[in-house]
Amino acid sequence: MSLIGPKSQALQRRAQKVLPLGVNSNFRYWGEGVTPYVEKGQGAYLWDADGKKYIDYRMAFGPIILGHAYPEVDSKVAEEILSGVLFAMTGELEIAVAEMIVEMAPAVEMVRMACSGTEATMHAIRVARAYTGRDIILKFEGNYHGMHDHALWSTYAPVEAYGNQRSPIPVPGSSGIPKSMREFIITLPFNDFEGFERVMRSYGEQIAAVITEPCQGNCAAINPQDGFLQLIRQKTEEYGCVFILDEVKTGFRIANGGAQEYYGIKPDLATYAKALGNGYPAAAFGGKKEIMSIIGQGVAQGGTYTNNKPGIAAAYATLSLLKSKPILKSIAQRGQRLMDGLKDIFEENDIPAVFSGYPAMFAFSLGIESVANQRDWARSDHELYITLVESAIQRGVMPDHDAREPWFLSYSHSEKDIDDTLSVYADAVKAVRR
Repeated sequence: MSLIGPKSQALQRRAQKVLPLGVNSNFRYWGEGVTPYVEKGQGAYLWDADGKKYIDYRMAFGPIILGHAYPEVDSKVAEEILSGVLFAMTGELEIAVAEMIVEMAPAVEMVRMACSGTEATMHAIRVARAYTGRDIILKFEGNYHGMHDHALWSTYAPVEAYGNQRSPIPVPGSSGIPKSMREFIITLPFNDFEGFERVMRSYGEQIAAVITEPCQGNCAAINPQDGFLQLIRQKTEEYGCVFILDEVKTGFRIANGGAQEYYGIKPDLATYAKALGNGYPAAAFGGKKEIMSIIGQGVAQGGTYTNNKPGIAAAYATLSLLKSKPILKSIAQRGQRLMDGLKDIFEENDIPAVFSGYPAMFAFSLGIESVANQRDWARSDHELYITLVESAIQRGVMPDHDAREPWFLSYSHSEKDIDDTLSVYADAVKAVRR
């Protein structure tokens, strides 16, 4: 049975004539003859170009927190765009969105809007460098902070390229990144307590910012070990560095206040996108007033589309719903049931599986007993993972084809969707075992 139908295959051939790889983001390309093309989405479901229906656990890589085509969000967007979609001035709605972000995010005192997570982290890094007067950024292997040259280092490279854990080699994530930028980046394995303390002793006074995701959102949602985020907070304060918490994936998803609320931690700056607008182009970065106030005082930040009305309206509607209803609690309950059910399936079939992340966005690594960083994850059974995913997709359940990408749940996923997914995965595991 083919993974995609004839119309999707035809669309891929057509797209490849005008789009590199036939897609508008490398992450959407699964390979020749297996890359799906979409027709529509509704609630927790999507339909591919051949009309086949799936329970969607990609959720557009995480933005869809409420559900595809969510009525309250789309209605607010439709209402607002009738009075214009873009202006070279500020409107009350974007002020209201900023007020809600400040209210919900414990560490955020001031905020600026953006259009994507890449923009948000790029601007946050610039502000951190301007505030400290330093250039070096420290990031962790396997963490993804967007497509800009300043942070696209040691993201997806084979771990053998990273060198020894005591002295890692920063590896550019793409051709075209200037070699000279290597002098401005330090990389370390995630959850490396001793390594982080050692590097801070040696370079702490030269580091502008330490940037990290709360969990490794593009590497199996690997959780921080107890005390690791707190160690980052402690050492960045000690050495006068800016602590940037990249909440592009966790923000407004694992708690209304994101990882800051979940872990009880206050970074200096935080970045947001994804769930902020339920799929519309909305992003933001913010933090301490003392730091954010330097913007416009010799520090550049802007963008023609940062106050685009569809994105702002969607953010307003989404945040309003999150504040007024137990949405994330409901998602967490269903996500936990799905995680528990999948664990049982793997245990019953004697497949070692390590689950990581949170009920609203989780992942599992097969064939290993523990995972603390990308180097550990590289030892997991990627081939088995992909085989199971392809079997599930054929049966109408669509996680991402990449074992690094988490499963995402939305408010629209029902109890029946969870039941159906567990039934599909039980069948898929049995089929693969045979």
